[in-house]
Amino acid sequence: MGTVQNGHSADRLSVVFAVQVTEGCEEGFLEMYDQIRKSVARTPGHIIDRLGEPVEEGSRQWVITSEWETPEAFFAWQQSDEHQQMVAPLRKWVDSTQSLRFRVVKETAEVKS
Repeated sequence: MGTVQNGHSADRLSVVFAVQVTEGCEEGFLEMYDQIRKSVARTPGHIIDRLGEPVEEGSRQWVITSEWETPEAFFAWQQSDEHQQMVAPLRKWVDSTQSLRFRVVKETAEVKS
């Protein structure tokens, strides 16, 4: 059991998934992401995910970040047959991927005005 930081369990897991979208395939990638995110949102232990679009002109590097209640919740989903079948079509729209995982140990508090 982890500690509590700012009212949240420090056992949470943040996942950063960097995706190099194939040139000209942004629309297909976005459509596939929308399908996947709806399913992931119903997954036990999933808190939130975000899609980051590149701001540098010519960059094809997109970032998907997600947060999970525990590492176990994420790994159970990631290793499931459902996950494998769900993300397989995404590969057609991307050249490369990189996944980084971090246990949340601290976070900034809400700024009160």
